Amino acid sequence: MKSKFLYLWLSMFLFSCQKLDLNPLSQGSSETWNSDADEIVMSLNDLYREALWKKDADEWTDDWINRDGLTDITNATINGQTNFVITNWNDTYKAIARANIVLESMERAVGKMTENQLSMYRAEARFVRACMYSYLLSHFRNVVYTDKTLTIEEALQKKQISPDELLVKIYEDFDYAISNLRESFSSSELKRATKGAAMAMKARIALYMGDHSTAKTAAKACMDLGLYKLHSDFENLFLSRTKQSPESVFLLPRSIALGVTVSGRQSYVSRNAGGWAQFDPSWDLLFSFLGSDGLPIDQSPLFDPKDPFVNRDPRCAETIVPFGTAHLDYIFDPHPLSLKTKKVSTGLDVTNNDNRAVATYASFNGLVWKKGVDSDWLLNSWRIEPDNIIIRFADVLLIYAEAKIELNEIDDSVLDAINQVRARAYKVDQSSTGYPRVTTTVQSELRKTLRIERRMEFAFEGLRYMDIIRWKIADKVLNKPNYGLLDPVDLVTKVVNTGKWFVPAAPTIDSDGVADIEPFYTQGLVKQIALRKFDAKKQYLWPIPSTEVLTSGLQQNPNY
Repeated sequence: MKSKFLYLWLSMFLFSCQKLDLNPLSQGSSETWNSDADEIVMSLNDLYREALWKKDADEWTDDWINRDGLTDITNATINGQTNFVITNWNDTYKAIARANIVLESMERAVGKMTENQLSMYRAEARFVRACMYSYLLSHFRNVVYTDKTLTIEEALQKKQISPDELLVKIYEDFDYAISNLRESFSSSELKRATKGAAMAMKARIALYMGDHSTAKTAAKACMDLGLYKLHSDFENLFLSRTKQSPESVFLLPRSIALGVTVSGRQSYVSRNAGGWAQFDPSWDLLFSFLGSDGLPIDQSPLFDPKDPFVNRDPRCAETIVPFGTAHLDYIFDPHPLSLKTKKVSTGLDVTNNDNRAVATYASFNGLVWKKGVDSDWLLNSWRIEPDNIIIRFADVLLIYAEAKIELNEIDDSVLDAINQVRARAYKVDQSSTGYPRVTTTVQSELRKTLRIERRMEFAFEGLRYMDIIRWKIADKVLNKPNYGLLDPVDLVTKVVNTGKWFVPAAPTIDSDGVADIEPFYTQGLVKQIALRKFDAKKQYLWPIPSTEVLTSGLQQNPNY
């Protein structure tokens, strides 16, 4: 029994490193497996392997720049053969198949444990299944639904279900999970799906599908549990040393010791610190952060184009490294005349590899990520172990607020939800005067406020993509160039020698919080790095993988 319980403890971590296959465990396809609680829990643990829980890439959005590179989404080349389209479709259906296997096989345990226990385990499998179908629905829309294991012949005969029908099925699974899952776990237990997680994930898919009434109700139910609260320090929330914050409604744990990590972090780190500064925040993101007076920067008298990080919402400097500040033991300064910088631990001047006049492949726009970046990124071969937060309480609050705004049910609870999130950024109580409180009750103004708030709060967390998709602004924000600094010689002669350095003034910000940088390009003050493209005729949905269309006769999404 000792080895069995050890397996129970490690399986959540270890399985995330193994190659995916059709069945969750070799024993899971036997005629006796899942006949007791230990075996059922082992099978359920397999459903939490990280490879099955898909997150959208920030590089698919206007928050991101990868030198002059583009993706299949930002270059409008996505099709039924695109790698991540096929992988995400297949892996999500593998998770659904495994959940169905668990649900069917655990009937062998009837009579060996209480009905309450069995209901809780069924609820966990149905929670996972609902999350997986939510991903398929939000990205592909027209997909195949099954709630039982299928033979190959049966699978080939399945047809697509309508999105409305699938959403009903998803709600049924989430509602069963809400009724039967536990509210919380003790500090010594593995943290698994809970009532709050089911409520939050139901609220998210309802919002994505425009069902604002359901989103409001599910988010409010999660809030009313009283189990979650915002982390006291926004900046520290995303570090590896912050484990299982009370803000995390649902997460997947990571561990270097157990081999469950995030790798390849060099691309996000400044060159002075040993990184490549390849994947960086965009200027679009930088200019989206409000001033510390709560105004967009084109309206705020506090904005200083020579130092765009001062007098801004605190999340700006906690998401993007401010110029002239210490970061990973070096003063970060991409100014073209700063050929030397200081190593903080020694106080010595060193070659400034974050300046493109020194290092050609330093950040093309002078920006690097700060959010979640810590000294542990430089250790362990660039593998890190922050919690994989699937949904956190700030998202629940803003889902609630957005749903109420769209329903035009604007009351104090809407303002309270937004102000909780904003006040935390300023490290003050929401009732204080130490931050720019949201007070307007005009629907159009609150809609803009909410969208900007989400962008400031969730940058670099994989949420921006579905925001621009469901708000139907992807064709606006992704049919714009990615801009960056002029080449060093031109930057000195055309900008620095005229008394300017970064941009000459605040860019105009539109009603969606989107900056217009083109006038600076027209004036020859900035460089166009890459021209993003987005085809609105088709890209608001992903294509069904071509192999599914050819072999299963599924109907392809329009215009692919």
